Amino acid sequence: MELAYIPSPSRGVIHLGPIPLRGYAFCIIIGVFVAVWLGNKRWVARGGKVGTVADIAVWAVPFGLVGGRLYHVITDYELYFSEGRDWVDAFKVWQGGLGIWGAIALGAVGAWIGCRRRGIPLPAWADALAPGIAFAQAIGRWGNWFNQELYGRETHLPWALHITSSTDGRVPGYYQPTFLYESLWCIGVGFLVIWADRRFKLGHGRAFALYVAAYCVGRGWIEYMRVDDAHHILGLRLNDWTAMIVFLLAVTYFVISAKKRPGREEVVEPDTEANADADADASGGETDGDDSAATSEEEPKKDADAKEADVENEADVKKDEAESAKKG
Repeated sequence: MELAYIPSPSRGVIHLGPIPLRGYAFCIIIGVFVAVWLGNKRWVARGGKVGTVADIAVWAVPFGLVGGRLYHVITDYELYFSEGRDWVDAFKVWQGGLGIWGAIALGAVGAWIGCRRRGIPLPAWADALAPGIAFAQAIGRWGNWFNQELYGRETHLPWALHITSSTDGRVPGYYQPTFLYESLWCIGVGFLVIWADRRFKLGHGRAFALYVAAYCVGRGWIEYMRVDDAHHILGLRLNDWTAMIVFLLAVTYFVISAKKRPGREEVVEPDTEANADADADASGGETDGDDSAATSEEEPKKDADAKEADVENEADVKKDEAESAKKG
């Protein structure tokens, strides 16, 4: 018996009357909110408008969920379409099974649609959201803890994960908590992107590329520790190959982008610049109006002063004529 270990929850769902509240779903939802909240702060700091990140997320999140589920179902099709399996289970997202590769890929398509509708560059939006996505993944991985899934090899480490379920081929015991390793790695990736973005002023999608590359490095060694069923190619799990390919693509994009488009975007949301120019014009118009009003008020005063001067001059002339007549 292990003296120290990470316990698994006795169940991953709580029923509030007829409504099931699933831990996996809560982790995903909380992660999405964190990503949008942080992304909004970073977007506004770059000169964007409040709410733009959330508006585009309305497109990106549903596409991402569909993409993540499609990737999982395609790469683990035997769980749903082999003999004795029910293909309807492929739609039961709450039972777990979202592939980050598909979620990012199809989520990017949704984000592209949202950005195109708003007239803003997708790379700039992705840069703002990058660390938030990493933190969202860190939170989402705890959904695997609720479902007692995606753990590693057996271990006697004091932070071993105690699996108690025996359903779906699980063997109760103590295993490497790979969900925890990936959660901690994603937190580190998020802070790395924030630091690098502040230090080097990353732009044109390079902050997002850094997030992708850094995540792939961690996913590679964590994936190697897992013992759940997976397709293998030349002795490596499919997700290891995916991580290596995506890593190379991210690094290539980072290098080429830095050479072709150094620096960061000066304007990330055209409407913001237009509104600023309009405000400046309005301020200038108000100033001109104030000057005109002041000038209009001064003109009557000048006319009155001129009339008084004329009256005084006439009086002085008459006085001089009268004195001259007396002397004559």
